[in-house]
Amino acid sequence: MRVTRKRLCSLLFCVYTLFSLYAAYTVFFKSHIYSHTRHVGHKKETHAQESSSLGKEDWNPWEDDERHMQGTAEQRHAFSASALVKCRIQIWGKAAIGLYLWQHIFEGWLKPTSTAAQWREGNLREGKTHFSFITGPAVVPGYFSVETDGVVLVLNGREATKIAYAKQWLHYVQAVVETQKLQFVAVVLLGSEQCTNEWIQPYLKKHGGFVKLLFLVYDSPWINEDDVLQWPLGVATYRNFPVVNPDWAMLHASRPYLCNFLGTIYKNSSRETLLSVLKQDGLGNQCWILAREQWQPQETNESLKSYQDALLQSDLTLSPVGINVECYRIYEACSFGSVPVVEDIMTPGNCGNSSLHKAPLQLLKSMNAPFIFLKSWNELPTILEKEKNISLQEKIERRKKLLEWYQHFKAQLKQKFINAVENSFIQN
Repeated sequence: MRVTRKRLCSLLFCVYTLFSLYAAYTVFFKSHIYSHTRHVGHKKETHAQESSSLGKEDWNPWEDDERHMQGTAEQRHAFSASALVKCRIQIWGKAAIGLYLWQHIFEGWLKPTSTAAQWREGNLREGKTHFSFITGPAVVPGYFSVETDGVVLVLNGREATKIAYAKQWLHYVQAVVETQKLQFVAVVLLGSEQCTNEWIQPYLKKHGGFVKLLFLVYDSPWINEDDVLQWPLGVATYRNFPVVNPDWAMLHASRPYLCNFLGTIYKNSSRETLLSVLKQDGLGNQCWILAREQWQPQETNESLKSYQDALLQSDLTLSPVGINVECYRIYEACSFGSVPVVEDIMTPGNCGNSSLHKAPLQLLKSMNAPFIFLKSWNELPTILEKEKNISLQEKIERRKKLLEWYQHFKAQLKQKFINAVENSFIQN
């Protein structure tokens, strides 16, 4: 009996020892092999994904920056619910340049997305300021609630009928201010192309009015970067020019045309000189040229696509003066990485003195725009001849520089706008 009990104990001890050894093997060896296998498999899968992504044409040269910005935006959104909002600003877009401000500079969204909608709106948060934007035919004085600390009114003051409409809005805002519902008012104004904007002076704070800040499009001797700040014309949003996101092909592809010009030819203008120069030595055959005799305010889908194709397939975009030097074409060319060739001369009007200011185009020049400036279109043949000798790699580097500059330009303007509004609101 004693021997049997001894054998049984020995058997149990052997079973226990074997089980312990198996458990140790499973924990310390098998899991390591399994995890190593998973790691190798994951590495192969990742390598395959990276290899396939390198061949995609929608590669973005600023992808890392955009991921960082997206992460920052997500963090900003995550903290927005708990963070204190010190200032609520509503932007009333009653001129097309409001869309350039909201969609291109602020990179804000609008709902509904259809441009034919009667009412469109969007919201975003920057720091401790909440911005909202409303636009569309249904945005009418007195027919919507004003629940905000301040208003930025976007107006068109180019011609008499637009000015009359702008004054109606200013009178409405003045009435709201007098009821103490608004603490702050600013105006973004598409001014006169000849810079005759005296009609708005009585509404400005320093002239006894209620508008604390004026963001003014086009050069003007009024600009002091204090209460009158220069604002860019931007792209032709009224013609549905889109927000353009650069891709791999835009940056790297060879472009078949040296230059492009699609526009209206005014009699006795430098544009006639430009066409004459292009006809010399067959230069016109190397550029995408489409001239018309009458200005057309609206684009068809076909004409808009043709214009965008011209920008995308040309290394240079020729920008002759119109009534003013600054035109939509400059910013639209930047969107597609086509270097603007700008006629750098003063136009008639009250837009400043080139001997005292950097006019014309003092905003762009002050921000070191990487453009080609010329005083006469007779300089163009030399420029185009030089262009023929530039390698594709040099053109790629130039495009990248232009596209990066334009992104930086818009980011700086956004911060300039926010700082001016917040500082003015705090002072109030």
